[in-house]
Amino acid sequence: MLPWGRLLLVQLLLTPIVAASTGEDGERGGDAEAVPRAYVCPPRCSCPSEETVDCNGADLTTFPRNLSANIQLLSLQNNRLETIPYEELSHLTKLRTLSLHHNRLLSQGLPDGAFESLQELEYLYLANNKLTSAPRLLPDTLRIVDFAANQLRDIFTHTFGHKPQLRSVYLHNNQLVSSSLPPGIFRGSDTISVLVLSDNNLTLIPCGLPPRLTHLHLQNNRISQVPEGSLTELLELRELHLQHNNLTIASINNHSFSSLRGLQYLDLSHNNLTEIPEGLPPSLLILHLGRNRIAGVREGSLSAARGLQYLLLHNNRLTADGIQPGAFDKLRHLHTLHVFGNRLSRVPPNLPRRLRSLMLLHNRIESLGPSDFVNGYFLSELNLSYNLLRSARVHRLAFRKLRRLRSLDLSGNRLTLLPLGLPSGLQDLRAQHNHISRLSPRRLAGLHALGQLHLDHNSLTIAGLAPGSWQELSSLKLLDLGYNQLSYVPPDLPENLENLYLQHNRIVTITPDSFISTPNLRVLLLRSNRLTVVGTAQAAFSSLHQLQVLDLTGNPEHISIRLDSTTWAPGNGTARGHSPPR
Repeated sequence: MLPWGRLLLVQLLLTPIVAASTGEDGERGGDAEAVPRAYVCPPRCSCPSEETVDCNGADLTTFPRNLSANIQLLSLQNNRLETIPYEELSHLTKLRTLSLHHNRLLSQGLPDGAFESLQELEYLYLANNKLTSAPRLLPDTLRIVDFAANQLRDIFTHTFGHKPQLRSVYLHNNQLVSSSLPPGIFRGSDTISVLVLSDNNLTLIPCGLPPRLTHLHLQNNRISQVPEGSLTELLELRELHLQHNNLTIASINNHSFSSLRGLQYLDLSHNNLTEIPEGLPPSLLILHLGRNRIAGVREGSLSAARGLQYLLLHNNRLTADGIQPGAFDKLRHLHTLHVFGNRLSRVPPNLPRRLRSLMLLHNRIESLGPSDFVNGYFLSELNLSYNLLRSARVHRLAFRKLRRLRSLDLSGNRLTLLPLGLPSGLQDLRAQHNHISRLSPRRLAGLHALGQLHLDHNSLTIAGLAPGSWQELSSLKLLDLGYNQLSYVPPDLPENLENLYLQHNRIVTITPDSFISTPNLRVLLLRSNRLTVVGTAQAAFSSLHQLQVLDLTGNPEHISIRLDSTTWAPGNGTARGHSPPR
């Protein structure tokens, strides 16, 4: 007979071990009941399979111990790790994805060669840590590497070199300078298509960039020079981001961009350019030059970019004389032009014929002549707000060619009347913050498609509203007459009106017939007028069955209106469950 001790040992060896692991506090690890002991799940982690360990946000301070060598995906992001033990990581030879972002890892906490043994690793995420140096050696199987938002100052030659499968490298939000990127840093990694080096301290565009790049991000650096030849090999580059740097026209030569035959998006905004760079590629679709010091556009400076569709020149120093008559002649595909925030005293000459959106706001334009928009047949959006336009200097034929115009913004000018000859297809007309004191049927004639009319912050009075002013606005859904000098609700408003804003006027009375022509109102703002309980007829609201928001606040007396089953509290006046528009 075997001794009891030896018998117990034999029984244990013959019994399958399926017990779940427990943590130091006695609680089981997530999903541990279904995980055999052969691949024990760490405490506070989940392990849906032998190949996956998820410890995201588990508040770990130490790297999990005794992980299975069969793990392919290990998620350790959003913890408090400072070091990675070599012996715990190096044996995970089947690992394909390692997520370590949002920890407290230090460079000295990553042992040399810790990643080199992971010869199946494809995705390495180390963003948002405290690394000052990139790992010297990484496996050549990598596809994506993310070291963003660290404190990197040093990158080694073999960190990203000789990685034939590497596709994306993220190094933004670090402390890299140009000398941090050694020559040949990407040698042997010719398939990299996305490289993000934004938000560093680079002063030069790096040389020796991967030849198959499609997206290059260098914004928010201190780049003041584009070395000759630094971009010439990037024949597949589609997007180049160089905004928020120190580039001048002298630092860009005529061949800096000309060889980029696949380039579609070029962002040079927020630099120190005084002219438009020459040698732009014909493939370019979007050119962003906003917030530079460009004073003019010379004839021919954009002719090479014949495929251009979006040209953004806002917040520069453009003057009317600085834009030469033939500046846009070759841009037959241009449909969006932003020149707002400049010093234009008139509309630029010879606008492109296919233009659909023209942003001229915040300039010094004083007049509109009959030929200013003569090429604007395709124009659908025109913004002339916050210029110096006066009614007497807006020609009655200024808009005659704009048959496709849908949105016109004239707000913030010095108009006393709406212009004559507004396009019949208009859907949105904005003329707030002017000095308009009168409306007449002639000024709104033919606007059958108009859906929104903004006339707030003007000088309108009831006497200034000629009878029949609204008669042709059959599609009008929103009318803003706030901040004027109206003494009562304007009569004969359009029947389809749904939003009527009359706040901050001088309305004293609401009669039973005030809203008889607008039975479809959903939002009615009457706040901050001069209404009293006696002067507000309850019957005026009885037919407004669609009303959802009624604002009567800010009047001299608290007013309670009852409509069917909905009650507005005294002084509140807002339908329960809705907030009135400001």
